[in-house]
Order: sequence, then structure tokens, then C-alpha cells
Amino acid sequence: MVKHMIIWTLKDTLTAEEKATVKQGIKEGLEGLAGKIPGLLDIRVQTEGLPGSNADLLLDSTFADEASLKGYAVHPEHVAVADGRVRPYTAVRSCIDYEIED
Repeated sequence: MVKHMIIWTLKDTLTAEEKATVKQGIKEGLEGLAGKIPGLLDIRVQTEGLPGSNADLLLDSTFADEASLKGYAVHPEHVAVADGRVRPYTAVRSCIDYEIED
């Protein structure tokens, strides 16, 4: 299995209210991909970090294998969420992908 984790920081130009709306939209959009993309086993978005956090959102997803992760990256439903709900509002993106044992 493969873990795909992303941490985002939203743009500073967003108000607190806008950030809350954007976070909810990202969470709904990404978690809504469950069951729609081959090899996507689990997908969760954390929108509320503890006060000491220096990022706004965390994507924690699990794929059957690296090929499934590559398919997810170009899947039209994922691309629509990324282009419509994520990229326009994020300033910083950090990602790590790694293999895990079953």
C-alpha cells in the first residue's frame, strides 16, 4: 500500500470566514472521491489543527499501490477538485508519498 499525505497553507489574503469556507469545500471535495477512483482505499482531510500548527489542512490518503496513486493524480474527478477547490486558495503545498506494509 502507498500513503499520500499533503499539508497545505491557505493564502494569507483570505479572511478567517473565507478560510473556513475553503477548508470545508476542500474536505467535501476530496473526501467525496471515496469509492470513485480505482485503488483509492481511504481518504481523509483534517481541517482543524491544534493552535501550535503552522499549516491549515492535511490530506491523509491510502492507495493500493503506486500505480493507483498515479491514476488518482490524473483522474478527471480528482483534477476537478484540485483545480476548482484546492489550487486557487493554497499558497504552500508539501507532499510525502511512501510505501506501507499491509
